[in-house]
Amino acid sequence: MRVAFVGKGGSGKTTLSSLFAHHLSESGAPVLAIGGDINQHLAEALGTPGPAHALPLSSRLPEIKDWLRGSNPRIGSAAEMVKTTPAGTGSRLLRLLGDDEIHRWHVDRRGAVPLMRTGEFDESDLGVTCYHSKLGAVELYLNHLVDSPGEYVVVDMTAGADAFASGLFTRFDLTFSVVEPTRKSVSVYEQYRAHAAEFGVPLAVVGNKVCDEGDLLFLKQHVGDALLTYLGNSPAVRAREQGRDAGPLDDRSTLALHQMRTALDARTKDWARFQQQAVDFHLRNARAWANDAVGTDLTHQVEPAFRHGPAALAQAAD
Repeated sequence: MRVAFVGKGGSGKTTLSSLFAHHLSESGAPVLAIGGDINQHLAEALGTPGPAHALPLSSRLPEIKDWLRGSNPRIGSAAEMVKTTPAGTGSRLLRLLGDDEIHRWHVDRRGAVPLMRTGEFDESDLGVTCYHSKLGAVELYLNHLVDSPGEYVVVDMTAGADAFASGLFTRFDLTFSVVEPTRKSVSVYEQYRAHAAEFGVPLAVVGNKVCDEGDLLFLKQHVGDALLTYLGNSPAVRAREQGRDAGPLDDRSTLALHQMRTALDARTKDWARFQQQAVDFHLRNARAWANDAVGTDLTHQVEPAFRHGPAALAQAAD
């Protein structure tokens, strides 16, 4: 199952991403965390600071494209592959944390939770490109991944409604909107909710930094039944944020993580819908900008008869 964490900057989505990834990992489940926020703080939140051992995804985007396109006859070259290009017959499909080039080059396995990083802005990017060009590697990865029951991908997304600048926001089984008990945080949630509803993206609210009954009442009044659970101001969580030995989490935080996993596990994987959304966004991007940028009609990359999912993965492995 794939889950994204979104919210206003400073709401705590990176902290909650790391807590949830650790919660899943401690249960013995296969987990991959992906740092998809421009600030790239997920490694520190997971407890693996310092130089990474794996390359950021954005550093090898042409190679990733070339590997993923495989022998797909609808994609003539890596240069013709854009971030929304959907998988088709001949494409290389991925198993979570599999023994393949993508995972060997780009997964940092130093800590308890394997981590992929999108990559930071560097001096050559400033004033030239936008961060979504780097996030394209994450979108391609998720477009070609076939995750099995009991496997998890946890993505720390960009702040605010900025995630809607591409089709990446549709690549998840559930999205957690991290909301503080403030008007600004609720406003960001309402904006995200409106966009998510337009595309049928399942969304649940996780309240954060809830200090008292007044805070909880505020959230209930403003997000209603969308409020799945909440966390307070936990000394154990603060200690982890500061890189100190935190000890066990408090009961409120532990309960919230259990409730979040229960909600995620209750989702049903819909591969047909997943592929159709990928196709819809690819056609939209092809006509809006990608055809002109690449110099060819990328709508022909869509294979109408292709059915994504475990059966396609098994066929590709034969």
